[in-house]
Amino acid sequence: MKIYEERIAPNARRVRMFMAEKGCLDDVEWVQLDLKSGENITPEFKRKNPLAKVPVLELDDGTCVSESVAICRYFEALHPESSLMGEEPLEQAQIEMWQRRCEIYFMNLVGMGFQHTSGYFADRMTPVKEWGEICVKSAAKFLKLLEARLAESEFVAGEKFSIADITALVTIDFAKVIRLRLDDSMPNINRWYAQMNERPSAQA
Repeated sequence: MKIYEERIAPNARRVRMFMAEKGCLDDVEWVQLDLKSGENITPEFKRKNPLAKVPVLELDDGTCVSESVAICRYFEALHPESSLMGEEPLEQAQIEMWQRRCEIYFMNLVGMGFQHTSGYFADRMTPVKEWGEICVKSAAKFLKLLEARLAESEFVAGEKFSIADITALVTIDFAKVIRLRLDDSMPNINRWYAQMNERPSAQA
């Protein structure tokens, strides 16, 4: 198996951290792509993922799976012990709910803020600075929701570490590129963030 990624890309980090928690980082060959130079938009790579995004998991028979949560779900099924997506129906639903909240209302907005205010991919998209600035402000609002959530819960989705924590942690770190950082007004996030960074998988 191979995973095509760029290590600094936040979605790639999500998959690596998930697999580190599962103890299966060495189950795949990691193939690095340079997104800035466009190695992900070549015809060859687009045959693996027509959306030209990383990461992409390529199985030994040539089957490709893209989208980071889909890749994580594949390895969750292979290694169901120490579940990161929940075991009982209600737990699965709550983790899915918070994972999607962190992804849709936080990670995606940080990504759009970066793409539209930095001009990093201006050679292949049309940045709209005003839209990027709106996304940054909306991402900042989500931190208030997350602060309130972590005031009542040890982890993002409940009392167990899960994929929702991975998404939130990766996004907080990535948000530094748009100058969105934690401060003293977020004691609960800061408590959780320090706890997350003590996990070996945070360095994967």
